[in-house]
Formats: sequence, structure tokens, C-alpha cells
Amino acid sequence: MLGLTITQWLFGILSLMAIMFALMVVFTRSPVNSVLYLVLTFFCIAGHYLLLNAQFLAVVHIVVYAGAIMVLFLFIIMLMNLNTETEQQKHIIARIISGVIGGLLLFVMVGALKGAEQINLVQSGASQIGLVKNLGNVLFHEFLFPFEVASILLLAALVGAIMIGKREPIKN
Repeated sequence: MLGLTITQWLFGILSLMAIMFALMVVFTRSPVNSVLYLVLTFFCIAGHYLLLNAQFLAVVHIVVYAGAIMVLFLFIIMLMNLNTETEQQKHIIARIISGVIGGLLLFVMVGALKGAEQINLVQSGASQIGLVKNLGNVLFHEFLFPFEVASILLLAALVGAIMIGKREPIKN
């Protein structure tokens, strides 16, 4: 079977699906369908993180991007009330220029990645690098003080946002 492992097959399938869904994001006319295809793209990228043995990053990616950010996008789309009748059409010159710029960007990215070396994490002994247990050990042993300072800053920001958003009581 061409000598490919299951990981390589999964990588190829996930990559093909991610590219397909990303193209559907761009070429779909409905903004809601475009956001849903973007969610599917994020799930494929999370699958890539799982293949790299970065389970924590995959879960955070799904929760933050596919959860919170996509809900925000859907609310914005619903609030904008997009109508095709009132939307301004772009000139053909702008479309051609954007296509040329996108092609040049693709050309530069392929040229930059052409000489990149393949990284094999399994052979380099980093098979445990993305586990939550190891992240917790590093976070709570080596970076305990910065972690606690960040949590106090977030708590202060939360209290400040509540105080700013709180309405003044109505005086009679």
C-alpha cells in the first residue's frame, strides 16, 4: 500500500478535507453556510493537532475557535441582515487584482516552504510533548508565579468590567 502509515493517511485525508472546507468558506454565497464550513475547517485543524500528539491544543482550539469565535461570527452575520439586493457589486478589475494578489501570496508561501525540512517528532523523543499532564507540570512547577499573577489580573479585569457595566440605581 505504497508504504504509508495510518498517520500519514489520516494526515492526507484531514489535509484534503481542510483545504476543501476552506475553499467552500470562500466560494459559498451564504454567509451562514460559510461560517459552518469554517467550523468544519477548524475541526480538521484540530485533527492535525491530535496527529501531532497535542491533545490540549486540539481541545482548546475546538472550544475557543469552533465554539466561541464562531458563535460571535454567527451573531454578527445575523445582526448585519445581509441582503443581496442592497449589497454593492465589486468591479471586475477589483476581482482580477484580488485574484492576482492571492496567487502571488500562494507563490511566496510555496517558495518559502519549499526548502523546509520535515520534522519527525516521534523519532526525536518528543512523543509526550502535548499532553495535558506535562503542560500542568510545567505550568505549576516552573511558571507558578506568572500563572498566579495572570489569574489575579484576569480577576481584577472581571471585577472592573462588572463595575463599569453595572447600572446606577434609579433615585426617586
